[in-house]
Amino acid sequence: MNTLNDPQTPFAVVDRARTDRNIARLRAHLHASGVPLRLHVKTSKSLDVAARVFPGGPGPVTVSTLAEAGYFADGGYTDVLYAVGIDPHKLPRVLALRRRGVDLAVLLDSVAQADAVAKASADAGDPVPALIEIDCDGHRGGIGADDPILPEIGRRLADGGAELRGVLAHAGESYFADTPAARREAARHERDTVVRAAGHLRRAGLPCPVVSVGSTPTAHAEADLAGVTEVRAGNYVFFDLVMAGIGVCDVDDLALSVVVTVIGHRPDRGWILTDGGWTATSRDRGTATQRIDQGYGLVTTLDGRVLPDLIMSGASQEHGTLALRPGSTGVLPELPVGTRVRILPNHACATAAQHRRYHVIGGGAAAGAPVVEAHWARHDGW
Repeated sequence: MNTLNDPQTPFAVVDRARTDRNIARLRAHLHASGVPLRLHVKTSKSLDVAARVFPGGPGPVTVSTLAEAGYFADGGYTDVLYAVGIDPHKLPRVLALRRRGVDLAVLLDSVAQADAVAKASADAGDPVPALIEIDCDGHRGGIGADDPILPEIGRRLADGGAELRGVLAHAGESYFADTPAARREAARHERDTVVRAAGHLRRAGLPCPVVSVGSTPTAHAEADLAGVTEVRAGNYVFFDLVMAGIGVCDVDDLALSVVVTVIGHRPDRGWILTDGGWTATSRDRGTATQRIDQGYGLVTTLDGRVLPDLIMSGASQEHGTLALRPGSTGVLPELPVGTRVRILPNHACATAAQHRRYHVIGGGAAAGAPVVEAHWARHDGW
């Protein structure tokens, strides 16, 4: 029987009970809204995790790379949205996946992309479905809901050989919405913006069957999704310190962590050194602008108890530095060389990306350490 004391560190750990609880929470919320989930798999990139979201068999998924699309296609997932603006050079890969029976849709926000998708569709005799990305908050890509170019992009697709499937928005600024009221407003604005865009297309005589919204904060924030046909979310399966920092979840909901080992001490600097640097945890500093800066992650004991005021304060390639958070009046805990601790990450997607599999714990323990009950594979690459 292996426990968290056995594998070589550093390694990623997933708490199955917390993952299942997180999945059940959003499932119940969306069931009440009557809108289905399109799971974003970019966080876990794991068929085992997706199977817990879709216990009855493969459901609709969102991917962030075509490698993910292929991996999930191999696992039986055929309803796939590639939700990164399409690079025309990747269209042959899109068409190859579609020839395998995958209903793979792409995302775009320009006439140039629409023309490329239309041409590739016409040449292949396969109308590639495309969603137009709508910018609801100035966070990243997309066009405005009222931009006059919107119906022109739609026409280029519909008349050029492709399929205009609908519109999509991502409320990226919701990751900074640190009150329930702010998250509800972000969700309502996301909904209203993308529904308005869909209306412009329909009034222009263009089809718009899909109206897609999604981010982990907004997915949990609003029950009135009138006019929306699907919700995308993915981070929620694990959650992270950024989500805890804005109040979407509690620290006790975080299902992903990284086990590291103490390898040294610098008492003159108040440091404890570990063998887990940014190659194990990432260098994401997503909590730096929040009310509580968690450094590179919170530190817990091997059984998951948070060590008061101890954070991962520094990260070089293979070394992690643990220290008391600035301003703390606490005492640095005694953690001898060889002690194992767990790091709760700022950004679950970035931390998971450092690992090829998850060591799954489920509540059992032996010799004072959680038992590893399974290993879940994880995919990577582009």
